[in-house]
Amino acid sequence: MSQLVIHPLNFDPIILAYKEGNNFGRLIEMSFEIFGPGELECKIEINEKHLATPYAAHGGVVSALMDSVLGIAALSLTCIDGNIVSTVEMKLNFLAPVRPGDILIGKAIVLSRGKRIIVTEAEIKNQNDVLVAKGMGTFNAYPKEKAGY
Repeated sequence: MSQLVIHPLNFDPIILAYKEGNNFGRLIEMSFEIFGPGELECKIEINEKHLATPYAAHGGVVSALMDSVLGIAALSLTCIDGNIVSTVEMKLNFLAPVRPGDILIGKAIVLSRGKRIIVTEAEIKNQNDVLVAKGMGTFNAYPKEKAGY
């Protein structure tokens, strides 16, 4: 019988403060789990409040999930040094429609990490493993105190 192992980064003070203070993430009902530095999964289940039409989610929801998965990947690296991140740039391609009831799962990887600049890449798939969006982001790392942490 395998046991679920929760990575200690999920309990890092900066990660916990981010979860507590992320009012927008709660509003759109996004959740995430960190598996290791730079490794995570963000999820959201699409419901009525996420829709732009009766049959499709608003692109802003997918964009918000993409920004989160890209940024939390970077944050899971910088928090170890007492830093947080802010988005400098993000590119997003919408590849398939997102429907009511879809469960979106975003996964990211870190492509490059410098002292201050981190570049990440991510994919968002639905519950049927259909790729609905692909993105890249550039993030600036800076001391947590500048953001009130």
